This record gives sequence, structure tokens and C-alpha cells, in this order.
Amino acid sequence: MKPRHLLISLAAAAGLGVASVATAHGAEDIVKPNFSRAIPNIPGKSLVAVEVLYPPGGASHPHTHAKSAFIYAYVLSGTIVSKVNDAPEHTYKAGEAFFEEPGSRHPVSRNASKTEPARLLAVFVVDTDDKALTTND
Repeated sequence: MKPRHLLISLAAAAGLGVASVATAHGAEDIVKPNFSRAIPNIPGKSLVAVEVLYPPGGASHPHTHAKSAFIYAYVLSGTIVSKVNDAPEHTYKAGEAFFEEPGSRHPVSRNASKTEPARLLAVFVVDTDDKALTTND
């Protein structure tokens, strides 16, 4: 399944529960659905969470997030190198977090290690009608 199709499915499933499949998202990363639900007190908005698993040396393709998506990212394990829009690359260790503004371009998202895996939890607050949370550049 292509990443766009996974993310379309996640957006469509908002409020219907947690999906349970994993799929390739980029060159070597794996995106595993974690949570998806409409936010009842904010009509038209949903909360979608995915776990991104990076094998040693793994990376995501450069991508852009939905124009409505505010993203909170938390490094669960390992070390992640991230670059958002025109900001410099930054290295995040397990327990550290960052955010991305709606419509952000994410040209770099990769595991900093060639020998250890890394995991990232990405939580999207997004318009329920957005069909693609992420599109490859």
C-alpha cells in the first residue's frame, strides 16, 4: 500500500477506531496506525496518530503535510534527524519532541543511526475531510 493510500485510509477512518496494519511510508521507514478519532467538541477536526518506525539508516521520502495538519512529534526510541521547511536540520533523542505547523514541508526525516532502530509518534490535529495527511514531494 502506498503512503498516500494509508493516510487517506487513516483520515477516512477518523472516529472509527484504530487501524491495525503497517505499511512502507518512505524509502525504508514503516508507518503503523496508532489512533484515529473525530474530536467531538471541535466539529470538523480529527486526531490521528501514527508510529513511524525507522530501521538503522532508514528515512522518509521528502513530503508535505496537509494544509490543516498541526503535528506533534515525540521520539519514542533512538535518534531522529528532522528538517521542517527552511529551518536547519535538528537531531532529536528519545524523550524529545517537536511540532510542525499546518502545511509544513518535511524534506528530512531519518534515523540518525546506521546500527540502531528509531521510533517516532506523530500526532495530527487535522480537518476530518482532508484525504491525504502526507504527500510525497
